[in-house]
Amino acid sequence: MAKRRDERHCSFCGRGEADVELLLSGIEGYICNNCVEQAHTVLRENSMVKASDFSMTELPKPKEIKAFLDEYVIGQDEAKCALSVSVYNHYKRLMQQNAAGDVEIEKSNIVMVGSTGTGKTLLARTIARLLKVPFTIVDATVLTEAGYVGEDIESILTRLLQVADYKVEEAERGIVFIDEIDKIARKSDNPSITRDVSGEGVQQGLLKLLEGSVVNVPPQGGRKHPDQKMIAVNTKHILFICGGAFDGIEKKIAQRLNTHVVGFDSVQNKMHIDTKDIMKYVTPQDLRSFGLIPEIVGRLPILTSLRPLDRATLRNILTEPKNSIIKQYVKLMEMDGVELTFDEEVLEFIVDKAIEYKLGARGLRSIVETIMMDKMFEVPSSDVKVCRITREYAAGQLSKGMPAGILSE
Repeated sequence: MAKRRDERHCSFCGRGEADVELLLSGIEGYICNNCVEQAHTVLRENSMVKASDFSMTELPKPKEIKAFLDEYVIGQDEAKCALSVSVYNHYKRLMQQNAAGDVEIEKSNIVMVGSTGTGKTLLARTIARLLKVPFTIVDATVLTEAGYVGEDIESILTRLLQVADYKVEEAERGIVFIDEIDKIARKSDNPSITRDVSGEGVQQGLLKLLEGSVVNVPPQGGRKHPDQKMIAVNTKHILFICGGAFDGIEKKIAQRLNTHVVGFDSVQNKMHIDTKDIMKYVTPQDLRSFGLIPEIVGRLPILTSLRPLDRATLRNILTEPKNSIIKQYVKLMEMDGVELTFDEEVLEFIVDKAIEYKLGARGLRSIVETIMMDKMFEVPSSDVKVCRITREYAAGQLSKGMPAGILSE
């Protein structure tokens, strides 16, 4: 049936007003809801394949990356160097994508091993401030095999896509930090009638991501559905950095170092072992003994350890970094017009307690929170302009009892 001339219709597809749900009017004509949705899809797809704006002039050198980390993280020079080199090489690999050559540079994923509070997550968050590539931090503890309660492996790439504003090419040159990688270790070497859905099963699912393959990712996360539109992401150029406390791996290391217990040579070698920092002797063999499958250990070629924080390092962490704990509280008080000062004896007292609780840098913040709680509650409502924290006051606050959970991991 022919349209009447006086009937309103879409200027793009020609549908009449009775054939569409909504017809929007403009200066020169009309557009229906179907054409609006199609235009939105086209614009979104074009934004996904937008060319990268990464240029050679933005390439930071390893020493520049480490210098930036030094401003926020105290100590851990070996881990900083390994992280700086890995990130620098990742940048150079991005340059090679569009360059012709016979030698293809493969990515070198990295795994950081260190006890709680040594700065693994802090290193990742700090380096994210410097990078010009999409960066995301994910937690391995929530991952499960496909089909079980929890998040699928592909959710890692979903978060990277969200950071990259769903631009696939941007996400494919990003960096992912997988925290708590030790929590997906194989629970036991013995076969069981129940599936290890959050342990070895997750490790096997991570293999294709770490090695590099094309993965179909649900745009909004969640479970995959047959009718759901997927986004294909190639992980070949995505750098993966893993971190974990690996609590108890010291026993595996000590057992390996002391395998030869007979003969003079074994006693002589034992004398050279630093028992206070046995974590620095960690090898891929120890990760395998801890519960990581050989395939995933092989895809994490760079292994570095973070040393336990000694007294001098803990003391510097309190005041030296740009965002140190003490500077944060001084700034909070300054916003209320109050000058906050800490006696030197207070800082030494805080370090002593942190060493006693064995919580690393996290213990420092918990102790300072306890000491400052009453002052942060009272001072903003008073006329006080100067607030001085003494050792006696700090000891009195701690004697009231540490917060619940301070002694837990």
